[in-house]
Amino acid sequence: MNRDLTVRLSPLVAALLLAGCSLIPTYERPAAPVPASYPATEAGTPGERSAADTAWHAFVQNAQLRTLIERALANNRDLRVATLNIERVRAQYQIQRANQFPTINAAATGNRQPNGSGGIQSTYSVGLAVSAWEIDFFNRLGALKEAALAEYLASEQARNAAQTSLVSAVASTWLSLQANESLLAITRQTLATREDSLRLTRLRFENGATSALDLRQAESLEATARAAYAQQQRARALDVNALSLLVGDSVPAELLQVAEADAAVLADVPAGLPSELLTRRADIRQAEQTLIAANANIGAARAAFFPRISLTASVGTASNDLSGLFRDGSWGFTLNPQALLPIFDAGRNRAGLQSAEAGRDIAVAQYEKAIQTAFREVADALAGRATLAGQWQAQRDQVTAETERLRLADLRYRSGVASFLDVLDAQRSLFAAQQAEAQTRLALQQNRVALYAALGGGWNE
Repeated sequence: MNRDLTVRLSPLVAALLLAGCSLIPTYERPAAPVPASYPATEAGTPGERSAADTAWHAFVQNAQLRTLIERALANNRDLRVATLNIERVRAQYQIQRANQFPTINAAATGNRQPNGSGGIQSTYSVGLAVSAWEIDFFNRLGALKEAALAEYLASEQARNAAQTSLVSAVASTWLSLQANESLLAITRQTLATREDSLRLTRLRFENGATSALDLRQAESLEATARAAYAQQQRARALDVNALSLLVGDSVPAELLQVAEADAAVLADVPAGLPSELLTRRADIRQAEQTLIAANANIGAARAAFFPRISLTASVGTASNDLSGLFRDGSWGFTLNPQALLPIFDAGRNRAGLQSAEAGRDIAVAQYEKAIQTAFREVADALAGRATLAGQWQAQRDQVTAETERLRLADLRYRSGVASFLDVLDAQRSLFAAQQAEAQTRLALQQNRVALYAALGGGWNE
C-alpha cells in the first residue's frame, strides 16, 4: 500500500478501533491516608458489631429522645432539602441517559406563498422527525451518564450523612437540655441556701454578732448564685429553641425532661477498625462517588477529541393540498448523517481535558481529607471515652467530699470554733464542684453520641 495513503488512513483506522470503547480511566480507590488502627486507646476488637450497623433507635434507649428523633426525621427542613436534592439529581441522571436515545417528534407544516404567475402556491407535510441524534461511537454520552449516575449516588449518601448529623444533633441538644435542667436545679437550691445564709448573716450583723466582712461575703455569694440562676435559665431556653429548630416543630413539654437524671439514655458502641469507615461512613461514601463522577468526566473530555456522528431523519407525506396528503406517491423520507471531526478549536478540547483531570485530582484530595477527618473524629471520641468516665467519677467523689466539708464547716461555725468565711468558702467550692460534675456527665454522654456518629451510625441501608 502506498505510504501516503497509509498515513492518511491511520487516524481513521484508530478512530474505528476506538469506536465503542470507553475512554473513562480505570477507577482505583485511593489508599486510605491513615494508620491501620486507632491511637492507643480502647478501640474494640475486630469482629464486633459495627456502630454503623446499630440502628439509631437501638442506640437511643430513652423513649422521649426516640420520639424527638422520629419527629426530626419527619420534619427537619435540612434533611428534607437533602432528600429533595436526590430527586433533582436523579432527574439529571435520567436526562443524561435519555441523550443516548433518539428523539422522535411529530411534525406538521403548512406553507402558502405567491408563485411566479401571480397565484398562491400551497405546500403541506405531515410526518415523523428524528432530530440530530448523536450516535455514541466513542462513549461520550455514556461517560456523561456514568458521571451523572455517580452524582446521583453521591446525593443519596449526602442525605444519609445529613441524617447522621441530625440524629447526633438532636441527641446532643437534648442531653445538653437535661444537663441544664440539672444545673438549674442545683443553682436554684444553692440560691435558696445562700438567701437563707444572707438573711441569717444580716440578722447577726444587726445584733453585733458578726462583722461587716461576713455580711459582704454573704451578699457576694448570693448575688453570684442569682447571676448563675439567670444564666442557667437562658441556657435552658436556648436549648429548647435549638431543639425546636432541629425537630422542625414545637416540642411538647413532656419530651423535654426525664424523670430520673441518671436514667439510661444511650447504648455503648464498639469502635471497630478504621477500614470500616470507608464503607460505612456516609460522607466518605459521598466523597468516593464524587471522585467516580470526576473520573467519568475525563472519559467524556477524551471523547471530545474524536469525531461526533449525528443523524437527522424524517419520514412523512407532502402535498400541495390537504386532501392529497395521504394519497399514493406522496410519501417520502430523508436521511442526513453528519460527522464532525475537531480540527481547530483554539485548545478548547485540550483545556476541557485538563480541567477534568484537575477535577479528578481535587476529588481525590477531598476523598482523602474526608477519611482523615473521620479518623480524627473517631480518635478524639475514643480519647474522650477513655478519660471522661474516670474524670466524672473523680468529680462525683469531689462533690461528696465538698458536701461533707460544708456540713462540718457549718457545724464548726455554729459551735464557735471556725469563722463564717470557712462556711462561705465551703459553699462556693461545693457549688463549683456540682457544676463541674454535671458538665462532665454531659460531656461523657455527648462523647458517646459523637463516637456513634463518627463511626457512621445514624442511618441504615
